[in-house]
Amino acid sequence: MKAISASPVKGLTKKSRCFCADNSGAKIVEIISVFRHTARKRMQPKAGICDMVNIVVKTGKPQIRSKVERAVIVRVKKEYKRPDGTRIKFEDNAVVLVDEKGLPKASEVKGVIAKEVAERFPKIAGISAGVV
Repeated sequence: MKAISASPVKGLTKKSRCFCADNSGAKIVEIISVFRHTARKRMQPKAGICDMVNIVVKTGKPQIRSKVERAVIVRVKKEYKRPDGTRIKFEDNAVVLVDEKGLPKASEVKGVIAKEVAERFPKIAGISAGVV
């Protein structure tokens, strides 16, 4: 997995609820685990921008509700710092559903995504409304 240029803060934990920013049919999802997470014993997994997480769909279309899926975090409320010194934060926590290879399941992403997500997942950036 490609490294990102920013130094993100891990602002989301297990059981955090996020909005689904794509047109896959899911509305609100809950994080249940984080891929490639390493921590000390008995610590809860934490996730930040560009992390791939396992989620369960809480609200949305009936055929996708209560399914376990993979997702990439594209927006976070927690402020993080970029290498040029700027700090950035968004007004919500949002994810995009992906498959095992990191390719998006939907055909469009609502709203903007972070520049760091575009570096690591260029296919998500291709279907998004904008990159900040």
